[in-house]
Amino acid sequence: MVDRFLGSIALHRLLFLLLATVIFYLRLLPLQPNFGTWPGPDVLLCLVFCWTQRRPDFLPFWLVAIVIFIEDLLMMRPPGLWAALVVGGSEFLRTRVPITRELNFGVEWVLVAVMMLGLGLLNRLVFAFTLLPQVPFDTALLQLFASILAYPVVVGLSVLGFGLRKPALGELDSAGRRI
Repeated sequence: MVDRFLGSIALHRLLFLLLATVIFYLRLLPLQPNFGTWPGPDVLLCLVFCWTQRRPDFLPFWLVAIVIFIEDLLMMRPPGLWAALVVGGSEFLRTRVPITRELNFGVEWVLVAVMMLGLGLLNRLVFAFTLLPQVPFDTALLQLFASILAYPVVVGLSVLGFGLRKPALGELDSAGRRI
């Protein structure tokens, strides 16, 4: 039973790495969709928050830090800033899993939306303090709005496609702790 659970954890971690790699690849392709000036959602952020809310034992903080740091390097952002913010946000959400386990999806969606808003504002604040150039505020707000709207789609695909459900009450993780 434990071996099957540990195999499931390894399989889901590899699946997360594969999905992150596909997202990196698609973002680096020189394709110009005909959406005008509308930025797309941050699908990787939605994926991290979804997996952290659904199965916190499948996505440890070090994996989130490595993947988002690689994204920082590939997207030519200041290395480590967005990674630190996302790790902090995902760890905050991870501590709320026992509370949000019994709540409906609407509350989870609002919590994730507030977290995305907070991370975006904190990122812009650090950029402003360090006098780094940043995207216009309306573009960042549109991306935030698109990410908030994309979150239910990512959750639906994760639940239906990958069987990523919330842990049941009393369920144990690989170390024998309650999730």
